[in-house]
Amino acid sequence: MVTIYFDLDGTLTNPKPGITRSIQYALERLGVAVPSEDELTWCIGPPLHASLEKLTGSDELADRALLLYRERFSDVGLFENEAYSGITDTLSSLAATGQRMFVATSKPVVYAARIVDHFGLKPYFERVFGSELDGTRVDKRDLLRYALDEARVDPRTAIMIGDRRHDVVGARTNGMTAIGVLYGYGSEAELKEAGAHHICAAHPELLGYCVV
Repeated sequence: MVTIYFDLDGTLTNPKPGITRSIQYALERLGVAVPSEDELTWCIGPPLHASLEKLTGSDELADRALLLYRERFSDVGLFENEAYSGITDTLSSLAATGQRMFVATSKPVVYAARIVDHFGLKPYFERVFGSELDGTRVDKRDLLRYALDEARVDPRTAIMIGDRRHDVVGARTNGMTAIGVLYGYGSEAELKEAGAHHICAAHPELLGYCVV
């Protein structure tokens, strides 16, 4: 029996409109150049503050941008999002095997839990693990270490599923199996370079690696 941890953004749901529009909202109010939604997709997945620092050019502006981002995201952007087509079928198949499943995301848990519940995904997961608003556990390595300890899971029997290098690096650092998915926002090259043990083009393929 294995324990499965799922990333949220780009793995369970497609959050592009909410994240990119909330970034645009923050940058516009700071008087910083505002890229298009498509030009901001690289921000989906990695810790947000680091992305905002790249966009604004300073740590101080990134702090201000993060507050402005949350101003919009917490009420509007949160639900400018959609669960990937068929993901509940895949989760149902995995849940039927009796394996433990969790969400592990760098997104603040106060947002992540609402999103999981809103899209009807809550019944499939024991718990949603995320970062805190003050930045605690925003690094996927720290988050997964915490999630493994809290759930009392042996990392050698655990799988992390995600679409970006941070998911893979976090998993490998903690001795977990890392599975990358290509329907999110990371490329095959990114996932391979990070050291993914397996890569799936579509989420139904996960059944071949997660059902033992």
